[in-house]
Amino acid sequence: MYTIAGLGNPGEEFKDTRHNTGRQAQDYLMKDCPKGVQFIELDTYMNKSGSGVLKFVKSKKAAEKLVVIYDDLDLPIGTIKMSWNRSSGGHKGVESIIKALKTESFIRIRIGISPTTPSGKIKKPLGESQVEKHILGKFNTKEKEVLKKVFKRMRDAVETLVSDGLQAAMGVANQK
Repeated sequence: MYTIAGLGNPGEEFKDTRHNTGRQAQDYLMKDCPKGVQFIELDTYMNKSGSGVLKFVKSKKAAEKLVVIYDDLDLPIGTIKMSWNRSSGGHKGVESIIKALKTESFIRIRIGISPTTPSGKIKKPLGESQVEKHILGKFNTKEKEVLKKVFKRMRDAVETLVSDGLQAAMGVANQK
């Protein structure tokens, strides 16, 4: 059984923000839940995600079946990346989970939230205030349509994870 935790912040003011992409993705999965998964609905803020996850994932062995879904400013919108046993990459929520579980040995699904240029290059916001404004901003209509496709691919990857394992799931998730 895999345990899925979508990261974000509680409260209505954060509900549809880019920083809550992990929670939005989890909500999508919960509507059409693949067999073989359970969900952790965190009530913690992003930077305290570890304490929420630790209530359900009590060992390093259990962490190996943990799937953490979160927003990634270093990926363009429309991109999804699945990985295993990696660093936090500077993401405070993932950093909190690593510290709480005392391991990096869990699965990550990163969902891109950065805009792109017309030619498709990433146009990441610069400076702390611009980054904060962007991640706490809401998706526009076009971005929401892109996200629906990303969430579908993510669901396919999770289904593949359960049926065929991590390597096969990474092939589904990480396709261009």
